[in-house]
Amino acid sequence: MSEVVVVVGSGSIGQAIARRVSAGKIVLLADLRLENAEAAAKVLRDAGYDARTASVDISSPESVAALVATATALGDVAGLIQAAGVSPSQAPIEAVLKVDLYGTALLLEEFGKVIARGGAGVVISSQSGHRMGPLTVEQNRQLATTPVDELLDLAFLKPGEVHDTLHAYQLSKRGNGLRVQAEAVRWGRRGARINAISPGIVITPLANDELQGPRGDGYRKMIESSIAGRAATPDEIANVAALLMGADGAYITGSDFLVDGGTTAVHWFGQPG
Repeated sequence: MSEVVVVVGSGSIGQAIARRVSAGKIVLLADLRLENAEAAAKVLRDAGYDARTASVDISSPESVAALVATATALGDVAGLIQAAGVSPSQAPIEAVLKVDLYGTALLLEEFGKVIARGGAGVVISSQSGHRMGPLTVEQNRQLATTPVDELLDLAFLKPGEVHDTLHAYQLSKRGNGLRVQAEAVRWGRRGARINAISPGIVITPLANDELQGPRGDGYRKMIESSIAGRAATPDEIANVAALLMGADGAYITGSDFLVDGGTTAVHWFGQPG
């Protein structure tokens, strides 16, 4: 059978990773807006990839189940790239939690049931998960292991407990890394691996929304004060993803890689020099 790489979220980072790990495989590009997936698929097809498309709402169990069925009908699912999400400036608290936290957990659970032996996945999380103060040991365990359909019922995620959309985003991204660690055990039983990448600011349409939004000044200060002194490109994140999903990363699973140009180091420990 053919090998299939599923890319959820057909934006710049998802496309950049797909180009590195999908040669000779079917690429299934899935997006909330089918027209976005079709536009990305055309770019990949013009570069020689076998790209297919689907629509998906990762906050809907029925929609995710339909995507899994589409993917498995095409062949063995050898890869999952979860690059879908919303930013703090794009959605209210409830939507951030439903998409970025719940939606990611749902994808990992459902694709963890069908991932092929030797397969690998990567979740694009965010440095934001590393900029929030520590949670309790019990809260960490709850984010990592609570059944997906009960995840949003956790007491510390209830209305009134989450202060604003940035807090919701930070909780979601902290949860992504923890969920990946727990899911690695289950994926490992199938002979597959799953990791997360927590990028800093990467120049994408989503980042540009943030730069133009109410937190734009904060974003620019993060870029200017980082050790690298600049934002990242999607290709730099894809370089890490290619390692994690390829043969050279065969010993790596259940990890969350902070790739932020030193922004978090500066956040916690001050300016270099």
